[in-house]
Amino acid sequence: MELFADRADAGAQLAERLRDAHDPVILALPRGGVAVAVPIARNLGAVLDVLVTRKIGYPPTPELGVGAIAEGGEPVFDLPLLHRLGMTTEDVADVVAQERQELARRVRAYRGDHPLPPVEGREVIVVDDGLATGGTARAALRAVATLKPAKVTLAVPVGARDTVRSMHEEADEVVVLLTPLDFRAVGQWYERFDQLSDTDVLRLLGRQT
Repeated sequence: MELFADRADAGAQLAERLRDAHDPVILALPRGGVAVAVPIARNLGAVLDVLVTRKIGYPPTPELGVGAIAEGGEPVFDLPLLHRLGMTTEDVADVVAQERQELARRVRAYRGDHPLPPVEGREVIVVDDGLATGGTARAALRAVATLKPAKVTLAVPVGARDTVRSMHEEADEVVVLLTPLDFRAVGQWYERFDQLSDTDVLRLLGRQT
């Protein structure tokens, strides 16, 4: 199975699969999703903006996500995982509060005072650079659903099979190029998978100050 050269290559390939989209709004999940979304928006002649999400980490091990939150939405928790950890949603209330603050900071950094583009009655394509557990994508899709779009498509280059399958419950359509059996991490399917900064996101969006 061939690797994507980088996120731009993955986005160009996804764009070919999204050509039937009708005047969509592209909402990319920062940071990596923005690099994938830029060639999609360019190829489709579509509006592009960010939809900011944050992982809700397990307090003793923050790298372990027990949920996620997207701007305009409510926290979405992995309740079975919380149960296995002997925790409730109230036990991570402080983490949720911290992530709300960071989410608000990033919204200001990426969009300033500008709101999300209007999506009511429009086709929306939510883009990320890959799906592992799918926590942030799930939070993003539920937040978008509250804005009453006509259709929501999730588009990612690569994802874990079980996660991709579960996303069909959250989106009207799911477009994924690779669902490898030996999926371990998103980055393993890219030849180049650099970490991106806020400055990189602003450059990709053409919003450098």
